[in-house]
Amino acid sequence: MTAKNLGSTTTTKITNHPLNAWYVAAWDFEVTRNPLARVIAERPLVLYRTEDGKPVALADACWHRLAPLSLGKLVGQDGIQCPYHGIVYNSAGRCVSMPAQETINPSATVPSFPAVARYRFIWVWLGDATLADPSTIPDMHQMDDPAWTGDGQTIHAECNYQLVVDNLMDLTHEEFVHGSSIGQAELSESDFTTTHSENTVTVTRWMKDIYPPPFWKKNIQDVFPGYEGKVDRWQIIHFEAPSTVCIDVGVAKAGSGAPEGDRSQGVNAYVMNTLTPETQRTSHYFWSIQRNYRLDSQLITTQLRNGVTGVFREDEVMLKAQQAAIDANPDYEFYNINIDTGGMWVRRLLERMLIAEGRLDTRAEEAWGE
Repeated sequence: MTAKNLGSTTTTKITNHPLNAWYVAAWDFEVTRNPLARVIAERPLVLYRTEDGKPVALADACWHRLAPLSLGKLVGQDGIQCPYHGIVYNSAGRCVSMPAQETINPSATVPSFPAVARYRFIWVWLGDATLADPSTIPDMHQMDDPAWTGDGQTIHAECNYQLVVDNLMDLTHEEFVHGSSIGQAELSESDFTTTHSENTVTVTRWMKDIYPPPFWKKNIQDVFPGYEGKVDRWQIIHFEAPSTVCIDVGVAKAGSGAPEGDRSQGVNAYVMNTLTPETQRTSHYFWSIQRNYRLDSQLITTQLRNGVTGVFREDEVMLKAQQAAIDANPDYEFYNINIDTGGMWVRRLLERMLIAEGRLDTRAEEAWGE
């Protein structure tokens, strides 16, 4: 379905975060046989692996006196021991050992949450565990597909996760925030289309017969040395609820057939982004840039990662300032213009998820119109 408008709605608000959803808690290499503390969707968790490598996510608070289990140590095949009084819990969060007594109190448990390793990440589900279907984890297959290679980092973003999603759904800001690297006037001058399904939103923009900005000029010259001509540039932004945004980007020699599907005369990358709410004002931002050319070049991998790091650092400054302004104006609602269509559909999908969880008034849905 192509989204042309959203009824009469002209303003939007930041909503809560859904709980019946998969969120990335960590890179897979971060979760080891040493306990890791991390706050996900305002819930302190301890993450670790069993001896056979299975990821575990438990509430980071002992049943006895709420001491953080992340300060404890792993024992046995899948247990974790509280650092305060030595109570041991298994990977399901059930107490299996208490000091100075043989009888275990049956209420001695800590919440356990579904955890899955996929696409180089550890995903967790904090809502109704009976609904935690790993097949619904957002598609980020380029992260471990041998046809792609790349690297990324984690940003601790000092803003609500929805502000980062807004930033990624509307890339016209590149012209103004990233003018020295990936921005150019053609971004705001070109048309775009927005489509959506029950849990996805896609924004597609083509910029044909233009000169590439510095970032893309360098990358096309990595494959076609000395190329100085015009290019056809694309940005295809794909959102999957609640907070994963994979952006298909690239440039090809102008007129070589890229808009029709032949990208052989260009360079293609995916900017993989998944956002995890930490609190209402902070978030974990996991990202990577994956490419399908010059797979053997560690130099290009490092250069791309460093280049995107610099771009995102500019975003961090803006998003932190935006969050501060929101905090200073708590009753203000965002006004929307044409470039916000993708972000508006994202908000609608999130609100539908929250309504289904019983955590948002159904009048929010009615306000959108049809």
